[in-house]
Amino acid sequence: MMGNQPIIVLREGTESTKGKTAQSNNIMAAKAVADAVRSTLGPKGMDKMLVDSMGDIVITNDGATILKELDIEHPAAKMVVEISKTQDNECGDGTTSAVVIAGELLKKSESLIEQNVHPTVISNGFRLAAAEAVKILKSIGIEVSPTDKKSLRKVAMTAMTGKSVGGERDLLADIAVEAISSISEKTDGKYTADIDNVQVEKKHGGSVADTKLIKGIILDKERTHPRMPTLVKNAKIALIDSALEIKKTEVEAKIQIRDPMQMQKFLDEEERTLRGMVDKVKKSGATVVICEKGIDDMAQHYLAKDGIYAVRRVKRSDMEKLAKATSGKIITNLDDLSASMLGAAEAVEERKISDSDMTFVTGCKNPKAVSVLVRGGTEHVVDEVERALHDALKVVAVAVEDGVVVPGGGAPEMEVSLRLRDYGQSVGGREQLAIEAFAEALEIIPWTLAENAGMDMIDVLIELKNAHTKKTGKTFGVNVLDNKVSDMLAQNVIEPLRVKTQAIQSATEVASMVLRIDDVIAARKLSPSEKMPPGGGGGMGGMGGMPGMM
Repeated sequence: MMGNQPIIVLREGTESTKGKTAQSNNIMAAKAVADAVRSTLGPKGMDKMLVDSMGDIVITNDGATILKELDIEHPAAKMVVEISKTQDNECGDGTTSAVVIAGELLKKSESLIEQNVHPTVISNGFRLAAAEAVKILKSIGIEVSPTDKKSLRKVAMTAMTGKSVGGERDLLADIAVEAISSISEKTDGKYTADIDNVQVEKKHGGSVADTKLIKGIILDKERTHPRMPTLVKNAKIALIDSALEIKKTEVEAKIQIRDPMQMQKFLDEEERTLRGMVDKVKKSGATVVICEKGIDDMAQHYLAKDGIYAVRRVKRSDMEKLAKATSGKIITNLDDLSASMLGAAEAVEERKISDSDMTFVTGCKNPKAVSVLVRGGTEHVVDEVERALHDALKVVAVAVEDGVVVPGGGAPEMEVSLRLRDYGQSVGGREQLAIEAFAEALEIIPWTLAENAGMDMIDVLIELKNAHTKKTGKTFGVNVLDNKVSDMLAQNVIEPLRVKTQAIQSATEVASMVLRIDDVIAARKLSPSEKMPPGGGGGMGGMGGMPGMM
């Protein structure tokens, strides 16, 4: 009797997809994500217009931005989106390449699965191929000095090729190199460059050509009192992270005043306390006060009277950048404020940019934090310029930190692809099939570059293979601007090594993870009425809602 009774393990409505069907669905979803961004790859890639549920528009060809804005539902597709996020955080560039390679690896593995090659074997082969690919990339890397601004500028220019920055690529590349050169620091013989120390402020109006680098910090804040000076030269800056206000008691307290004279005494005491705070600032020799918290109206009045420029409610991150730029110290207690704690700048000035007043702290000596003011005709242009600048800053920072670059234009992928075929023969066994599939998958980068430029993809690949089989042709790639195959180093197309190694490693990891899934168990989605807590929908509803609230 008991033998015929079904055993229900999963909740009713749960869907389960097993075996090859699950693998095929996952691979299709990952390929769909790769296809969504594939047409944006390269200098002649197209842009995407993304409209969200609120009607906000984003126009971009930045892979990471496109995938971040897409509302993706499929779990395997979400895993591919994660690659672009990692690539963006690590390298700033190569997000589209990483996703396209992952999609192509899964496409190639699909035909291997149909030939009954086990997913684990494919995944092992891919791992071997990725490790060998990284070795090959390192062997073709070219060393670059962190002080070689000419080469760093080429790296920045390559990252921004194809971005919608008008004809201002040169200007933005110079800004990126100057900014990273300012903030990079050498410790134990190694360079570090944290792009968080480059503050980017966006204001639409003017044109992209009005974008400029400020050797200091821009605060999107105005002075707190109209009688304060609009310009302070040779400024001594006090960075305070406590409020210039009367302190409130920690516990709830009441003050009872029965006599009008006591009221006046109380107000006089408040005024004296605030005057004392301002006197401490003045005594330190500060001519500018930048405060993280509030400044009382009376304190503002006294600061204005003493000719001190003050800004309040400044973000903590901006305070830290100001400390790095001006060499000042952030203080919490006003009693600690002294001349040695103050930061220095040639000028602190309030300027009207577009429709808002901003404070410019400029002329800092050897600043370890700088600002870039991005301008453009419309908000969409400004946003896209900021994305292009972020990519340029990040790749220059990576090139400074690692000191190794490789040619671009699909040249490294082609070289790795050809060398991996030889490596596959030395490994042998079924893994050889996976390694050869991996080598073929890497050809998708030069193929797509040629496709997006309207060139004949097959002819381009044949030409590239012929060039790379000769010892002198390792640096040959797809020159999409002249529609031919040529030496990428001569064309000044270079990228940091980390962009390539990270893309291949991330794509391999995700492809292996997706391949090893043979069962997808998806819980039934709850309807809005089921999501409500018991007894929570109908107001008080007598006592009926009480048990659900416990």
